[in-house]
Amino acid sequence: MAAQLNHTIVWCTDQEKSAAFLAEILGRAAPKHFAHFTVVDLDNGVSLDFSQNGPPGGVAAQHYAFLVSEEEFDGAFARIKAKGLTYWADPARSLENEINRHDGGRGLYWLDPDGHVLEIITRPYGGA
Repeated sequence: MAAQLNHTIVWCTDQEKSAAFLAEILGRAAPKHFAHFTVVDLDNGVSLDFSQNGPPGGVAAQHYAFLVSEEEFDGAFARIKAKGLTYWADPARSLENEINRHDGGRGLYWLDPDGHVLEIITRPYGGA
């Protein structure tokens, strides 16, 4: 078996709120609980395990990118706009309320409640 990412921990200040936020935007099933984690399952067997029992010094913003279908992008984009969230076409957050069209796909960035930079793309970068 080849090495595969199985899960990663997402440090946050309110794991229920953060996990529910991501699950709602991505159109995922409601988060479940495992040990002291609140877990969002993704389609490729990877889970994001939210924990507010973070490292000393607090939560450091991270970047999480999700490859989605065109239809999933449309749904997530609609939910982002319906919530009145600011989004950007670039990770530097200079192209506000725009999407990118890299490699013939679409992509955008937005922030979660703890300032993690979330991204959805419909094509892997460098894939064109």
